[in-house]
Amino acid sequence: MAGNDWINSYLEAILDVGPGLDEAKSSLLLRERGRFSPTRYFVEEVITGFDESDLHRSWVRAQATRSPQERNTRLENMCWRIWNLARQKKQLEGEEAQRNAKRRLERERGRREAVADMSEDLSEGEKGDVVGDLSTHGESNRGRLPRISSVDTMETWLSQQKGKKLYIVLISLHGLIRGENMELGRDSDTGGQVKYVVELARALGSMPGVYRVDLLTRQVSSPEVDWSYGEPTEMLPPRSSDGLTEEMGESSGAYIIRIPFGPKDKYVPKELLWPHIPEFVDGALGHIIQMSKVLGEQIGNGHPVWPAAVHGHYADAGDSAALLSGALNIPMIFTGHSLGRDKLEQLLRQGRLSRDEINSTYKIMRRIEGEELSLDASEIVITSTRQEIDEQWRLYDGFDPILERKLRARIKRNVSCYGRFMPRMVVIPPGMEFHHIVPHDGDMDSETETNENGKSPDPPIWTEVMRFFTNPRKPMILALARPDPKKNLTTLVKAFGECRPLRELANLTLIMGNRDTIDEMSGTNASVLLSILKLIDTYDLYGQVAYPKHHKQSDVPDIYRLAAKTKGVFINPAFIEPFGLTLIEAAAHGLPIVATKNGGPVDIHRVLDNGLLIDPHDQQSIADALLKLVADKHLWTKCRANGLKNIHLFSWPEHCRTYLSKIAACKPRQPRWLRIDDDDENSESDSPSDSLRDIQDISLNLKFSFDGDKNESKESADGSADPEDRKSKLESAVMAWSKGVPKSAQKSGSATDKGDQGSGKFPALRRRKYVFVIAVDCDASAGLSESVGKIFEAFEKERMDGSVGFVLATSFNISEIRSFLISEGLNATDFDAFICNSGGDLYYSSLHSEKNPFVVDLYYHSQIEYRWGGEGLRRTLVRWAASVTDKKGEKDEHVVLEDEETSADYCYTFKVLKPEMTPPVKELRKLMRIQALRCHVVCCQNGSKINVIPVLASRAQALRYLYLRWGMDLSKVVVFVGESGDTDYEELLGGIHKSVVLTGVCSTASAQLHANRSYPLTDVVYYDSPNIVRTSEGCSSSDLQTTLEKLQL
Repeated sequence: MAGNDWINSYLEAILDVGPGLDEAKSSLLLRERGRFSPTRYFVEEVITGFDESDLHRSWVRAQATRSPQERNTRLENMCWRIWNLARQKKQLEGEEAQRNAKRRLERERGRREAVADMSEDLSEGEKGDVVGDLSTHGESNRGRLPRISSVDTMETWLSQQKGKKLYIVLISLHGLIRGENMELGRDSDTGGQVKYVVELARALGSMPGVYRVDLLTRQVSSPEVDWSYGEPTEMLPPRSSDGLTEEMGESSGAYIIRIPFGPKDKYVPKELLWPHIPEFVDGALGHIIQMSKVLGEQIGNGHPVWPAAVHGHYADAGDSAALLSGALNIPMIFTGHSLGRDKLEQLLRQGRLSRDEINSTYKIMRRIEGEELSLDASEIVITSTRQEIDEQWRLYDGFDPILERKLRARIKRNVSCYGRFMPRMVVIPPGMEFHHIVPHDGDMDSETETNENGKSPDPPIWTEVMRFFTNPRKPMILALARPDPKKNLTTLVKAFGECRPLRELANLTLIMGNRDTIDEMSGTNASVLLSILKLIDTYDLYGQVAYPKHHKQSDVPDIYRLAAKTKGVFINPAFIEPFGLTLIEAAAHGLPIVATKNGGPVDIHRVLDNGLLIDPHDQQSIADALLKLVADKHLWTKCRANGLKNIHLFSWPEHCRTYLSKIAACKPRQPRWLRIDDDDENSESDSPSDSLRDIQDISLNLKFSFDGDKNESKESADGSADPEDRKSKLESAVMAWSKGVPKSAQKSGSATDKGDQGSGKFPALRRRKYVFVIAVDCDASAGLSESVGKIFEAFEKERMDGSVGFVLATSFNISEIRSFLISEGLNATDFDAFICNSGGDLYYSSLHSEKNPFVVDLYYHSQIEYRWGGEGLRRTLVRWAASVTDKKGEKDEHVVLEDEETSADYCYTFKVLKPEMTPPVKELRKLMRIQALRCHVVCCQNGSKINVIPVLASRAQALRYLYLRWGMDLSKVVVFVGESGDTDYEELLGGIHKSVVLTGVCSTASAQLHANRSYPLTDVVYYDSPNIVRTSEGCSSSDLQTTLEKLQL
């Protein structure tokens, strides 16, 4: 492994090769004496994959020890440590093999069941022969990028964009993001992703057909960072003004929008952002709603202009984008950048941290769940390379390349997929700015240009590099990478040092970051650099290898130019390269490339055809490829020309053209209701026309429920009810609502009865000053009854004068809610809305009929039905329930049963007879994802019930829907919860709303509910938030009032 050359001297010491060896050959003995060394092979194989810096430091100390006895003790200690590593590595390899085998069996079983459900015979499609762009997994278009064959093609595409005025939202949460002077490398969160998203937003904002692009990120107002990161808005001016005149408008262009969330005065690393994601989603939702109205006035003829897509970058932003996509009913796109499962596998292979330690440090399980949710919600997943799809995304439950091909084939033939969905994987390499790059056409022998003073205008970095060389006119082999073992630079130096013809023809330049002294570098990087310096000395490469200590980011283009001027070659010999942006940069400057065959360079080479691919483990292959390009000038010229001819395919305009074409292929979605806004939503009105207009609004989508049972719901949803009967019922309802309540009650805002919800608009949520949401999750209605009574008593005055409205959010269905209200002597009108079935249904209370007290919002169903599996999902769930049995008795007893009576169109309910024997719902969620069924599984009522609802539905999402549709101010919402709850409990404790935890309520909830999460609750709930308060145990009404005063309400 690169960086382990110190092992030579260590092995010589422990093998005690003795004084008979020629001193001149001793350092090369174990490497070059021409026969296999089992001991060295064993040691290197053990250390490979581990961070060997600790062992290297131990060896350095052993070398410095003068006492033979102490030296031998240290060597013996190192031998035991390596032997221990060997045992550990064998154990880890066994565990990895078990994980892979289990994953393979689960995937194959899920695939078989999915295919069995999809009974149509697709003999060709099932084999994966998918034509066209329906799938990026077909062999016919594997890894190929769309090409613009001529100027006419581009002009045709540009003409198609005329008239379009898209609004696109990008999200990138972590790190420090600004348009200019980006502090790349400041910390691990501010890296290449920051530059990518800023340049993508800027490039999209300059494209024809795009009116506005918002890049949403976190507002950081902290003394530890620059003040610019606290600015709410920053415009991203285009690099070029070509073609922008037609699209310019008052709010057009690209902007960075910074949303405040999390600790206000603290810069938070990405691992600690998870508890604050709901707060960001609420803030982003407010911005998008406001911007849609502004753009509606400018370009939408008064109608809101909703985003064409919301694009999340990295797991945290993907999780946020999924929630925004569900709340707004708009398409979602996702780019992972770096994936959690891949990182987890690598960390487990290294063996330095246990799974629990990894999760504690990196919050890796929450990150993986965010990526799985992104797969559930995304229309498109954008990757940079095929390697990302084939090697990384296939590790996820929610993506199976084989099943994806089958589903795409069925879609192509217009055959039902039985509720199964798979996001489309699309390879779109990152773009680059090339307008400022002028490839160098001269060479070192051409006459040097001079300025007026007769001095050479050569950049200073040229002098810094060329001072290393005896003959600076020779072609330069350039490598640009940090001294990391994964970058394989030591193998490159060995290949150069051991190939005499290559040494005679070329120089080698290694740009390995910046350093002051080696002692200040990290252990691993220092080890690699020391190995390289020793190799330079071993092969006597002085005057042939350059390794400058410092360079600025602005020097990098000049370094490429220098290599091109010498007719040199750029090389990336990394063991694995996820993408390889430096290869594109080099090609843009006219340099042929030699690159690893593992990862993204394969795709780049296929498009550019400007060099050679090598096996990074094969030293001879590296030397041969470099020698071939340096020695064969015809081949060099051909590769240079190919790179310059095709490099436009990696430009930002090309990236954005492909990007926008993929968005155009998505089915357009947006909020579905036909909302009619008043000039002043908060104004009081004496006219009944307000109520009539609201009824006209809701009549298209609100169904008056007459008995609250499932059959009635289905009848209306299917449209099978008598149209005349339904019309008469709606007319009666409209007449009743138009009568409303006395005007005096409207003006005063109070009424003698509890019917003041009927004043003005429907529903009454639009007129409330505050909304209290009761989301206490108890397995028996008795606990809920006590909490409701106590809250009503504490705020009786506000309840009667209409300033406070109430919403009941529960796992009960509407029939159970009605039974609860009757048993407690409550009226439906005591609540403005009912979020039931864990967020699968939304009802409003009706004033005018005791028999028909509930109105269901069918637009809410259209909002959450995205990727709802319907009957195909239900059949799979029933099959799963039948497989869960208690095998301890004489005969197998069912543990989980379908509850058809309480199930609804958008909620499949199952009774859990023995909670302690039921698999955690995370396992059920995993099973559904493996079969490409997207849903939200909620374990509720202390483990006695399982609700399965649409993937983007939840009680928290229902609150966002009420905000979006009826203008309910989320900052004026108070959610009352117990100490524990259903498995969606965590979602109710985040966001800009206030949360009150009722101490002592639901405190006996089964620990099994928490086992349903793959991460601790503390990873996702920020209990120190000023928006969360706890009551005292057994609190009284006055205590509740005092608690709300702490929330400044």
